[in-house]
Amino acid sequence: MHSWKAAIVTTFFMALLARATADTGDKTLVSWVALDNTTQQGGSALTVQTGDQFDGIVFGERARGRWMAGSDYFHRTQADPSSNPQESAPPGTLVQMASVYQGNQIRLYRNGQLYASYEAPNIDLLSSAETQVVFGLRHQGAGGGDRLQGFIEEARIYNRALAQEELRGLELGKASPIRPFAWWTFDKGHEIDRMGRFPFNTLLGGARIEQGRLVLGGGTAALIATMHRPQQGSLAGPQTPAMPAHPPRSWMTYHLAHPGPGGAVPADPNCAFFWKGRYHLHYIYNHPEGCAFAHVSSTDMVHWKWHPTTLTRGFTGHGMFSGTGFLTLEGRPAIIYHGEGSGRNQIAFALDDNLERWSKPTPIEPLTASGEKPSIRHWDPDGFVKDGTYYALCGGSNPKLMKSADLKSWLYLGDLYHDRFPADLGVPREEDTSCPNLFQIGGKWMLLCISHNLGARYYLGDFVDGKYLPTHHAMLNWARWDYFAPESLLTPDGRRVIWAWCTPWVNGMQKNGRAKNFENLLKPAFFQQGIQSLPREVSLPADGTLRIEPLRELAKLRHHRVVTQSIAVPPGAPRPAHDVYVRSASTLESLLDAESAARPKVGDLPQFHPPVGALRPFHAGALQRGHAAVCAARGLGAHRPVARAVW
Repeated sequence: MHSWKAAIVTTFFMALLARATADTGDKTLVSWVALDNTTQQGGSALTVQTGDQFDGIVFGERARGRWMAGSDYFHRTQADPSSNPQESAPPGTLVQMASVYQGNQIRLYRNGQLYASYEAPNIDLLSSAETQVVFGLRHQGAGGGDRLQGFIEEARIYNRALAQEELRGLELGKASPIRPFAWWTFDKGHEIDRMGRFPFNTLLGGARIEQGRLVLGGGTAALIATMHRPQQGSLAGPQTPAMPAHPPRSWMTYHLAHPGPGGAVPADPNCAFFWKGRYHLHYIYNHPEGCAFAHVSSTDMVHWKWHPTTLTRGFTGHGMFSGTGFLTLEGRPAIIYHGEGSGRNQIAFALDDNLERWSKPTPIEPLTASGEKPSIRHWDPDGFVKDGTYYALCGGSNPKLMKSADLKSWLYLGDLYHDRFPADLGVPREEDTSCPNLFQIGGKWMLLCISHNLGARYYLGDFVDGKYLPTHHAMLNWARWDYFAPESLLTPDGRRVIWAWCTPWVNGMQKNGRAKNFENLLKPAFFQQGIQSLPREVSLPADGTLRIEPLRELAKLRHHRVVTQSIAVPPGAPRPAHDVYVRSASTLESLLDAESAARPKVGDLPQFHPPVGALRPFHAGALQRGHAAVCAARGLGAHRPVARAVW
């Protein structure tokens, strides 16, 4: 009887302790680490990660030569760690670094001495069965330049906040009075977590365990420890993203979006082709080796198939950042992109018709006419053919232009923009021109691009004296980053089609000027990351005004069309109501073509009242006389009226 009561009390106490830890997120990360150099930036001596959230002991990311508590999007990181002491230990010298998370207080210790202390909201990262521990990488999916260079002698995680004296009492290779949550000594026979919570090690990029230590030589070296045996291709080797068998009902299914594995921030669309009867598109996502190009293809740009991910850091030697695709003069698919961490733009060629095998990339090294290397920023490139010659751009502020006859030797041509860049375009010549894509349309050259400050935008213009002279500029979005990093391709029937990344919050400026905050709706539980916009067709008719229309193939998604014609609503008359029945629907789209003696106001347009349990009433937006208005709703029921239109 007494034993039974004791068991109940003990279990209840342990449950309360676990719950308290989960509620507060209290924990301590400790790593005995030796750096190869103090000029490295962004690697981690120990990171604990659940999903896309992580906390880690990171070196040099925000302030060169200084430690900090790294975190997802810097949510729990010092705003300015430059006041932290400079690391002074000689190369190869062990240092004990610890980060302690207690309530909303985060403290860093170096060799038992307080190194930094500040307040930040804490989170629980230890109670999930999907938690993983990362060494070398700042977090799984981090890009180039984010690996630690050095070795780790030992590492521990505690599921409570250790006091300073407790940290000072820790000794290498010896058990502490407080039982660790996880513990790596890397001794022979004890290469994995000695506590048994993370029994599976995956060594990446040349990382190795030897002589009782984890050796990380930089480059792509990392160790990822997991609670479960990784699925084939989940940490190293080919991955093929795929929709889950039963995706959440709130997930978008008519947009192309990244379903996992890994996150997709950023998710710039890149390198689009029509090749051998299929449209091919790449987009950036967070592969275990860093930023990689996911690859999808389609026969109609509506229904997409994922291919194995082959353009990864492990193959190219660098991360995959923004670029474009083009066909060589011999009709061969080629990609030009920024090799993240390489400091150069790169070019590679397809080796098969599925665009799954590529040549090893070659860096683009332009030279001036006198044979000197120009002092330029190698950033988001674009490649195109003009008058039988290859041209390439280096994006950014005041982008640069170069040309080549063979895609090997490049002649630097200087600034892309003409000296007579108009002063009345609404943007200065120096405005950021990242993610550029330059192509001919309607007798003009259109430069599709972004400004990280403004968002997606475009120029229309011509080449004059070998330089680009824009005559028109306009924006492609209204909320800065919500339509971002556009990419285009030319269809076989001559249509220019563009996509863009519809971003979640990745930058505080996205919240500026918003009347409402819908941040919670953009969590992975609601929507996927890496959502691509629906494809748009752009054209430039003779009047010189750019037209933007939905991709005509999207009509394949429509069904149960209902047409109501000749509805007259005299002024002051009661509005007629029309029930619209369909067998089943998840989305309602309405196309209104109206004529009015005066431009109607929003309140004059039809309102749609879905049935109880579906969506709130909604109505079309502003309407010009004689023009069409389109609106849509999601989450509608089946086998009942999906909406009542009140005119």
